[in-house]
Amino acid sequence: MRWIFIVSMAAALVARGLAATDAQCIEILQHSLDAGNPETRKQAVLALSLTSGRGPLFDQLVRMLQDKDVEVRQAVVASLADVKSQRATAALRTALEDSVPEVSFAAARALWARHDRAGRAELLAVLGGESKSSSNFFSKQKRDALRMMHTPRTTFLFAVQHGVGFIPVPGLGLGVASMQGILGSSGVPGRALAALLLGADRDPATLEALRDALADKDSSVRAAAVHSISLRNDPALKKELEPLLQDDNEAVRLRAAAGCLRLSAIAASARMNKRSSTVPSPGPDRKE
Repeated sequence: MRWIFIVSMAAALVARGLAATDAQCIEILQHSLDAGNPETRKQAVLALSLTSGRGPLFDQLVRMLQDKDVEVRQAVVASLADVKSQRATAALRTALEDSVPEVSFAAARALWARHDRAGRAELLAVLGGESKSSSNFFSKQKRDALRMMHTPRTTFLFAVQHGVGFIPVPGLGLGVASMQGILGSSGVPGRALAALLLGADRDPATLEALRDALADKDSSVRAAAVHSISLRNDPALKKELEPLLQDDNEAVRLRAAAGCLRLSAIAASARMNKRSSTVPSPGPDRKE
């Protein structure tokens, strides 16, 4: 069995006090990548995130996007996400075409984290559905599958680390607890995470998609849209949140109220700064 071979090889090296050569390490990894057990292949793929983004093992990693096991393909996307190269980006774009929504959505998040427009296009497709802001990047069937996919709470960590990018405002929070609350249940629609990940994007199409999401039938999506619009720190958007003060869902109503207060505070601060800049300071010869 493969695992016996791998363990015996490693044990032999230790017993003889020998340093492992690159060839031996590659052979150990290659045996696991070729294993019949998908869990073994998955662990090997995850381990490859520690290796170089080039060479024969990287070529093998890219080929593993064709693995028959979904979790292996997800692991490949996770490993590719850590490699900042053109080849890795091209491979992630290939993963967007995966027939399983979890894999293609993971690829979209990874691409969006490196500011690739292909990832943004898919996230807009997830968020927008059939609305005027939706992307034509995917078929209707693919968009529907992505929109119905549920997001496990562990993706909160990904969102915080890679997908936020909001500009902090002195005296105001970053809304991390609000985001955690939205993603804190056992599963939320994929489009709620899309709304959170796209919140800091300034493209007009994204704002239009977030406006559409304020009317989504799922309360977690509406809450995510309120959250992201609030963190855009644009007082002009307060009017978009005001109707949600009457929402029948408590989480949405409370975030709308907090968002309105946030945007009002930003507007008040801007007015104060404007007045301060227009009041002339006393000249050096002015006597009190």
